[in-house]
Amino acid sequence: MLYRLDERLAPAGLFVMDVGLGQAILWDHRSRVWAYDPDLVARFVNGHRNFDRYETVDRSAAEGVAEIVTSGGSLPDEEAIRAIFTAAGGGSPRSPSDAR
Repeated sequence: MLYRLDERLAPAGLFVMDVGLGQAILWDHRSRVWAYDPDLVARFVNGHRNFDRYETVDRSAAEGVAEIVTSGGSLPDEEAIRAIFTAAGGGSPRSPSDAR
């Protein structure tokens, strides 16, 4: 899922969600890592002011957006994402490197 600061602007960020499990990661612009933070993602997605600022995209589109929002980085592969979700059982933010 990509999000924008304004519905007319280019993507500003990217969330990777498993809605069924209540898990999500996002690109943390300050730390410059993929971080586990399902609470922050849920607050954004469920915020009434944000309904027109995000859209669901497929993996291929998400990979392109990841290059933009990370300044050349890549979207973690499925295995790394699942490892982050598994390792984050306590809910503390983690990056893909923490999961390996």
